[in-house]
Parts: sequence; structure tokens; C-alpha cells
Amino acid sequence: MAELVDRPGLLLVVSFAGLLLAALLGVVSQKVWSPIRAGDQNELNIVQSAALTLLGLIVGFSFAMAISRYDQRKNLEEAEANAIGTEYTRADLMPESAATAARGLLKRYLDQRILFYLTADQSKLERIDAETAKLGADLWASARSLAAAQPTPVTALIASGMNDVLNSADYTIAAWLNRIPTPAWWLMVMIGLACNVMLGFGAKRFNSFLLLVVPLTVSVSFFLIADIDSPRGGLVEVTPQNLIRLARSLNAP
Repeated sequence: MAELVDRPGLLLVVSFAGLLLAALLGVVSQKVWSPIRAGDQNELNIVQSAALTLLGLIVGFSFAMAISRYDQRKNLEEAEANAIGTEYTRADLMPESAATAARGLLKRYLDQRILFYLTADQSKLERIDAETAKLGADLWASARSLAAAQPTPVTALIASGMNDVLNSADYTIAAWLNRIPTPAWWLMVMIGLACNVMLGFGAKRFNSFLLLVVPLTVSVSFFLIADIDSPRGGLVEVTPQNLIRLARSLNAP
């Protein structure tokens, strides 16, 4: 399930095929068994309505979860850009040699953070994470040594800003790992399959077009949820527009 969620296009195809087969299974089951009597049809309609309502609630709740996580990732990207930009400005309070080194490290750190958002290749991401960790350690070492040599409110402010820079990256990574739980996906899939089986079983006559409606609608809903919830595998991505804008301003002559 985790691999499908990270590939929304494949999830769309697989879910549509599975839901359609479930509907056809319901049609076949009705033909194998005796036709539904009028009294049984009313009871089946009640069960179908309840199951579809439950499926709609779960899909809507999951969609809201995906949207909230997407907004969180966008907000944290903005916060990360603000933290780096603020610390770059505070470097003016450092001695000239230390300020030059800190600005250079911050620019390289910023470049790695932009690559973190734009890169989907796992091997490249591992190298980016390693380089980011190294630059973060160098940035903190410079702020710590300055605060130790000159324990003043100004150096404490610089050290606090550097801490915000490093923490903002950790918050971003934590938000990217915060996904819709796998049990919620399995619950949606099982209820979706059950709904389509009941729809096929309760169909009074075979209509291939009508049997496509619910599987297509539900599979598209799964696709949208997975696409928004997937930070790297979907069409909807968090573009580091604030980090890119900051990099352009820092590199401007």
C-alpha cells in the first residue's frame, strides 16, 4: 500500500480496476443466486446507502487530512526561508571574518534545502541530507564558538537564530514524514470494495456505464488524496518558492 500511495497514478489504475471487478463480482453473485425479492431490495438499499455514506465520510475526512498536511508543509517552507534570511541578516553583527564565513555557509545551506524540495531521487536525497547535516554542524559550530568567546546578548541572539535555522529544517522533515496512516487507507479500500460489490449485487439490470460511475469516482478520490498527501510522488508538490526567492535576493549583486 505504501508504494501505491507514493505513486498516485498507479493507485488510480489499480483502484479503478479493483473496484470495477468488485462491482462485476456483485453482478455475477446476483445471477448465480436467486434474484432479489422486493422486500429484500428495500433492505439492500438501506445497507447500500449506509455503506456509501460511511465511504463518503471517510474519503472526505482523509481528503481534509491530506489538505491540512499539504498546508503545513507550505507554511514550514515559508518559516524555513524566514529563519535563514533572518540569520543571514544577523550575520552583520558578527566580526567581519566570522560574518563572511557564516554568510557563505548559509548560502550553501540554502542551496541544499532547495534541492531537498526539488529532488525525488532517493540516492541524491541521501547525499543532500548528508551535506545538509555537515553544513548545519559547521553553522552551529561557528555560532557556538562566537558565543563562547564573546558571551554577550548579541552573540546569544545570533546563536538563537542559528538554532531556529536548524530547527526549521527538522520541522519540515517531520512534516514530510507525517502522512495519512496506512490503516486509514486500508479502511477506505475495504469499504470501497464492499460498496461496489453491493451496488453490483443490487443492480436490477446490467448496465456497464452505470457500473463505471462509482468505481471511477472513488478511484479518482483515492488519486487526489494520495497525490496531495505525497510530497514527492504526486502532481501537487510543495515548490520552495520562498527559498528560491531568498536565494535570488542573497545572490543579487
